[in-house]
Amino acid sequence: MANASAKRIANQNESAVKTLKFGMLIPTVLSLLLRVLFRRDSLPPSKGSIAIYIVTFCPAFFLSNYLVKIGTTRRDPTTGTLISYGEDLNQPGVTEWCFDILYVTWACQIGSGAFGEWFWWLYMVIPIYAVFKLWVSVISPMVLGRSSASAPASEEKSDKDKEAAGTSKRQEKLRKRSERGDPRVRAQPQPGKK
Repeated sequence: MANASAKRIANQNESAVKTLKFGMLIPTVLSLLLRVLFRRDSLPPSKGSIAIYIVTFCPAFFLSNYLVKIGTTRRDPTTGTLISYGEDLNQPGVTEWCFDILYVTWACQIGSGAFGEWFWWLYMVIPIYAVFKLWVSVISPMVLGRSSASAPASEEKSDKDKEAAGTSKRQEKLRKRSERGDPRVRAQPQPGKK
């Protein structure tokens, strides 16, 4: 069963690595093609346009090579059997964020070729999201304290939920039925209570 999982991850990684390799070439070609077709006045690109492209291409190139390196599968050259499937490129977290940055970069490259240099403003989504994640996971808990961050969640509990915390699921279900007036539930005196 673990072997089937390793093969599945290896197949997914191989397709992701292929996409990454094409992804570094195709957006550049599409951008130039769209400039020729729709925006001939932007040829040759301005120095600012080239600078933006280079500044955004460098991190994309680094991230793409990183993902290819960790996701490349190793197979035995003679038999073709799987030796290592590499890291799972579908895992959440840093790997997922690397892909997000690559996708935004590729979209900006293609969009700037089709619509103009203003499309690079979409790239601001990356630092805005990074600041948001930094605030939510690091700064806010340090500044506001852990108890302040969890306080609104604890205040949301109603009195009924607090009362029901000590009861079993079956008792809670029966209590809700009796509150609705369900005829299947008859009020029975509990021992020790009057």
